[in-house]
Amino acid sequence: MSETSNSLSFKRLKWQCRRGMLELDILLEPFLDEIYLTLEEEDKQRFHKLIECEDQELFPWFMQKEKPEDSDLARIVNIIVTRVQPKSY
Repeated sequence: MSETSNSLSFKRLKWQCRRGMLELDILLEPFLDEIYLTLEEEDKQRFHKLIECEDQELFPWFMQKEKPEDSDLARIVNIIVTRVQPKSY
């Protein structure tokens, strides 16, 4: 069964994208809404792995101050940064 924006798994993921930092919210939520469902299954799994990380880890990755050591995380961070550009940041 394929995932849709109405599926329970997608709704859970949407809830997990709501973070404690606005900077992360303006990247993760639009990415989920606009791009996530078009990803290959492997990249979807990478996104799930990314969402499990703490905000303190995510922030420097998305601000491009650091790169994740894990190649899977580095790939999904790069996909998000290159595909979702905040309009007012």
